[in-house]
Amino acid sequence: MKIAGLDIPDRDIPLWAMTASGAALGIALLSQYWGGLAPCKLCMWQRLPHGAVIVIGLGGLLWFRGGRERALLTWLAAAAFGVGAGIAIYHAGVEQGWFAGPTSCSGSATLNQATTVDELRRQLLAAPLVRCDEIAWSLFGLSIAAWNALFCTALTAVCSVAGWRQRKGTSA
Repeated sequence: MKIAGLDIPDRDIPLWAMTASGAALGIALLSQYWGGLAPCKLCMWQRLPHGAVIVIGLGGLLWFRGGRERALLTWLAAAAFGVGAGIAIYHAGVEQGWFAGPTSCSGSATLNQATTVDELRRQLLAAPLVRCDEIAWSLFGLSIAAWNALFCTALTAVCSVAGWRQRKGTSA
């Protein structure tokens, strides 16, 4: 498979996927700890598929080197990226107001159902500071969640094509 001028054998796609996920997680952690962008609950959920892809890539690097094993790892990476794309699309939709977000981080909690001032105070103090329905940072009009959705969707396609080619025996 030729990606950005690099000729990558299909059987090595899990390793490249691991590298891409490592870079995505690195950027997320840098923006959190160095850039001061605290993640919301959905941001944290988006990190899980990238962690799974890193584990899948480590499996390919350390143990699973056979053709069928690598094809399975490629398909697992595609599935993990697909889940990541779904979470990121949902998060971007919450930010845009297309979907209702989790009540614990989107401001739709039951604060108006408090019957006493003390109950309201407890709910306010327990509420998270980072909201899922607000865009903390954007580039070219796209939020971090939207960029992650594009990234995961593209990597789902790359891994799927490589997995299909490995299955058919036409891999490069």
